[in-house]
Amino acid sequence: MSHGTRSGLAAVSSALLAMSRHLEVRDVLKTIVASARELLDAQYAALGVPDDHGGFAQFVVDGVSDEQWKAIGPLPRQHGVLAAMLREARPERLADVRQDPRFEGWPDAHPELADFLGLPIRDGDEVIGALFLANKNCRKPEGSCGFTAEDEDLLGILAQHAAIALTNARLYERSRELTIAEERSRLAHELHDAVSQKLFSLRLTAQAATALVDRDPARAKEELHQVAALAAEAADELRAAVVELRPAALDEDGLVATLRTQIQVLDRAHSARVTFTGHGIRALPAAQEEALLRVAQEALHNALRHSGAAHVQVVMARRGNGVVLRVTDDGDGFDPTTVRRAGRHLGLVSMRDRASGVGGTLTVESAPGKGTAIEMEVPGG
Repeated sequence: MSHGTRSGLAAVSSALLAMSRHLEVRDVLKTIVASARELLDAQYAALGVPDDHGGFAQFVVDGVSDEQWKAIGPLPRQHGVLAAMLREARPERLADVRQDPRFEGWPDAHPELADFLGLPIRDGDEVIGALFLANKNCRKPEGSCGFTAEDEDLLGILAQHAAIALTNARLYERSRELTIAEERSRLAHELHDAVSQKLFSLRLTAQAATALVDRDPARAKEELHQVAALAAEAADELRAAVVELRPAALDEDGLVATLRTQIQVLDRAHSARVTFTGHGIRALPAAQEEALLRVAQEALHNALRHSGAAHVQVVMARRGNGVVLRVTDDGDGFDPTTVRRAGRHLGLVSMRDRASGVGGTLTVESAPGKGTAIEMEVPGG
């Protein structure tokens, strides 16, 4: 095996490992494009995921600055050589894309592309993307393509694995959407049960006050005070549930700010004292941040609804190269060895699945009458 072949395989291996580290579709696309450009030493690389309307649902580029990309304008349509790759599902290796009869031009701010190598990304018989490179960084005779047949073979290997990575990322996002839908359904039932009970009590108390207002005004006044208290509790229950139902603004505010805001609301809505401490936490990958947020929400739900705790404490901190989340309460506690009961009633199985799904770990410390501590640790903070 030649040195060139070994180095090419090593580069492909590095690219595949990079792709396997990401679960978000956008992150996978960016990794594929950057890996392809670096692997084949091209000036530009791009990957388009087609939609069903003649355009692209997503289009990721590498080698173009943010300013250039904004100046280029809207996403391209499925036309010219890109359309041919998507329609005919075959590679395209051209000495000068501008001389191809299918070339239809590009916006004024678009960089000048010359030699071109493109491949469809296929999942079985379905074309799920188009990956292409332009302007190989090498000396090339006039009218010849800088990309070689070996380059095409390497990009073909990358495209095959890109199809697997992209399909897995799509399945992950679909699974996450289903999980969120299940959580929303659970919260909707909880909202219905909690608020309906409060409103039912409020109606009975109001009826009692009405019956007493003439013959016992003092008792009626007490009942009306109770009506006001029940109405306030119902409003607090509703506010807390709405906060949980609202999508977390992780992209805009970050994990620490989002968690702090939710805990402040829960502290106001419940009789238990709920506190949060978290400083010096760098941004994490989106999947890890969401998993940490959902585990924190589940642990808080357990503590506030089932434990009878007077104080619930949430702490996020650095630990080595990772981040640890710890939710503790001084409530009733339980026996963690009773896995079946704990998993069914406290969502421990779900929390463990979330932790392991992002490469983290979850530990539970509890005993009857001793409170509970749930700790989740993820790498890379």
